[in-house]
Amino acid sequence: MKKKLKIVGISLLILVALLIASPFIFQSQIKDMVRNYINESVNAKVTFDDVDLSFIRSFPQANVTLDNLTITNFAPFKNDTLAKVQSLSLDMSIKELFKNATEEPIIVNSIAIDNALVNLKTNKEGAVNWDIAKASDTPTTDNNSSSDGFVFDIENYSITNSAFNYLDETNNTIFKITNLNHSGNGTFSGDTSELDTKTEANVTFSMEDTEYLSNNSLKLDALIDLDLPNNKYTFKENKALINDLPLEFKGYVQLIEAGQAIDITFENPGSTFKDFLAVIPKTYAKNLDNVDTTGNFKINGVIKGESTETTIPTLDINIVSNNASFKFADLPKRVENININVEIKNNNGLVDDTYVAINTLDFKIDQDQFKSSATIKNLTKNMLVNANLDGVLNLANLTKAYPIELENELKGILKAKLNTSFDMNAIETNAYERIKNNGSVSVSDFVFSSADIVNPINISKASINFNPGTITLDNFIATTGQTDLNAIGSINNLLGFLLSDKKLEGNFNVKSNVFKISDFMIEGGSKAPINQSAEPATALKIPAFLDCTITADAKTVYYDNLILKDVKGSLKIANETAQLNNVTSSIFNGNLSLEGLVDTKTTKPTFNMNVGAKNFDIAQSFNDLNLLQALAPITKALQGKLNSSINLSGTLGEDFTPLLNTISGDALAELITTQIQPKNEQLFSLLESKLNFLDFSKLDLKDLKTKLSFNDGQVSVKPFDIKYKDIKMTVGGSHTFSNTMNYQVVLDVPAKYLGTEVNNLINKINDAAVNDIKIPVTATISGNTLKPQVTTDLTSGVKNLTSQLIEIEKQKLINKGKDKLTDVVGNILGGNKPKDSTSTQSNGGVKDVLGNILNGNNTPKDTTKTTNDKPKDQVKDAIKGLFGKKDK
Repeated sequence: MKKKLKIVGISLLILVALLIASPFIFQSQIKDMVRNYINESVNAKVTFDDVDLSFIRSFPQANVTLDNLTITNFAPFKNDTLAKVQSLSLDMSIKELFKNATEEPIIVNSIAIDNALVNLKTNKEGAVNWDIAKASDTPTTDNNSSSDGFVFDIENYSITNSAFNYLDETNNTIFKITNLNHSGNGTFSGDTSELDTKTEANVTFSMEDTEYLSNNSLKLDALIDLDLPNNKYTFKENKALINDLPLEFKGYVQLIEAGQAIDITFENPGSTFKDFLAVIPKTYAKNLDNVDTTGNFKINGVIKGESTETTIPTLDINIVSNNASFKFADLPKRVENININVEIKNNNGLVDDTYVAINTLDFKIDQDQFKSSATIKNLTKNMLVNANLDGVLNLANLTKAYPIELENELKGILKAKLNTSFDMNAIETNAYERIKNNGSVSVSDFVFSSADIVNPINISKASINFNPGTITLDNFIATTGQTDLNAIGSINNLLGFLLSDKKLEGNFNVKSNVFKISDFMIEGGSKAPINQSAEPATALKIPAFLDCTITADAKTVYYDNLILKDVKGSLKIANETAQLNNVTSSIFNGNLSLEGLVDTKTTKPTFNMNVGAKNFDIAQSFNDLNLLQALAPITKALQGKLNSSINLSGTLGEDFTPLLNTISGDALAELITTQIQPKNEQLFSLLESKLNFLDFSKLDLKDLKTKLSFNDGQVSVKPFDIKYKDIKMTVGGSHTFSNTMNYQVVLDVPAKYLGTEVNNLINKINDAAVNDIKIPVTATISGNTLKPQVTTDLTSGVKNLTSQLIEIEKQKLINKGKDKLTDVVGNILGGNKPKDSTSTQSNGGVKDVLGNILNGNNTPKDTTKTTNDKPKDQVKDAIKGLFGKKDK
């Protein structure tokens, strides 16, 4: 006995060892088998991380698991991901591992898929991305065979935590299944089998931009008879939940050569109105346990016929409720007199002849009765709509009667009496002649709030009048914050905006007594400094859905710290841009004009603007406008009027003011009746201390014109001339927006302003020509506007001028001596003899002496004195006297 137990134990040990070791033995073989099967089966790029073989996980069967399987399409869907599967697990008999997949098929008994994402797509040309199977050279007769490599004899299968997406670009159909958990198992005996399935998922379905299911919860338990020889699948005991609406259905689906033959009927087993509330998505339905309902609700339908490339099954679906009501226990309002009669029909199997008839959709809250009806035809092509609205609705009662959570508060009274008839193509192509509207819609005491605006918008009255071909905004009276608005206008395509992705087009005239920009800004936006050095994390956007022209007339506009009066102009909004045309205003006791463009299509909003200023008060405008301070920082010391034209472009900050380090452009400025108050500017005081002959308070800047250019944060000033008394001054240079300066002022200074020493020299010379002498003096301005630095070359200039004046005086004295000598010589040579002259010999002696002196010969050849030496001495003394060198 012990020996037998020992043998059994050893056998079990060997078996367990084999079960553990075998996967390592077969691992390589399995990988090659899977890789070869994939390569031979599909036209797509298939990758996987690893293949794992286990005899323990699904004992007594073998388990093969692929990790991170990815299938990527070739052209025409190149690089599109068809499927991603985190785990694909196959169970099969151990003996199947010993087969050669190229010679005999491997039978798979179970499949488990976890965390899969499948993307199916039909492009505009009708090609599909899932047609990746390679054509087989040898036809198969076994319906269960998928290829020569594998045969699927499924006993059970499961799909967990997966998703499925389908997009058909030919008709813009989108079908999504998320949170999919599906399993099936059955008993299979010969030609007939029974499959038991369980499914949970969320379903979204839309067609031609109309969403019919929006993430609706779906549960389905279905017992299905499988008639494999006839490809017929019959639903036996079936229950479904759409959200919380229970449905029971029966019938069959059979595969035929042209497609599928379908015969299914369904209905909700109960008939209370709570079943209708259960259809609403749970996100909005909340808890239905505490709702009290009266009245009935019934949904039933028949889907019967063939689904082929040209036909669909006929449809006869009815939704009916009569005199129903509901009230949630924790809400104050009851919704009553609810009547619903909706039909979804198709009588001939042609998809274009499917229609929805909303014969009745009425309800009442308090005393407000609302009625509506509509028919919708030609659903899959150019949809035709005819709708009627008639009633009153207090919007505030919506949240008081139904537990819906709105992001923003909603208040106001809506009144509508409207009939509209149109086709979707007319809306998309703006064919207004095919859009028939009659009636009106109005709201009063409407309150709208949003996270995108600082203050709620209070619409005291607004009414829209619908006429064939035109929609007019008869009035719009509203306030937000301290801003008031009064508008009228016309709207071209309101239905296109509401029912499709068309832009809201129109023309509006807007008037306002007080308009504050900050009332429309996100909180904190108006507080950002105008000279921001960094771009904002998020910027304001001009709405992409607007395509309109606004003519504005505002009495007072508050923009940051500015007050603009009588603002008029037009604003064209389109494609996320705003074009300002002929905008005028009164500000700084002058007139402002604006022309330009603001563009918010890009991440950072940009602008390009022409700004005109006429008769601006300089002190006030430069004190309040940081942009002007940045362009001309020292102007705060000026008093008077300014005319200017500025062209600038750059990037806007979050409060729609320019980021100074991004702007570029140029400006032309003209000063009118302008004076300087040096005490208001340290720079002028420094200049006066360096050049004490200047008094800037007496400087006349009237009619001064100058041109500026700016780029990359630097302002360049083209040299311009100004005059102070009889001094010409030429100013030029540059500064940065961070107030670093580099300027030069060149002064042509008359000599008379250059000190006592210079003036004494001028007076001694006593010559008019000397009074006209001017020297250039250069004052260099550096540092910044808060702490300027001034240097001049005045000292060297005065020194050079003094040397010049001394030389002039010397030359003048020399010339004066020559003139006196000439006069004496002229008298002598002209016959004017001295009174004591008695002989002609004397004349000759004088001539000789004069000749010697003029020729530089100080000593006459004849050194012997004669009796006639007296006249010579007189001449000699006279000449010495001319040069200030008389003998003592």
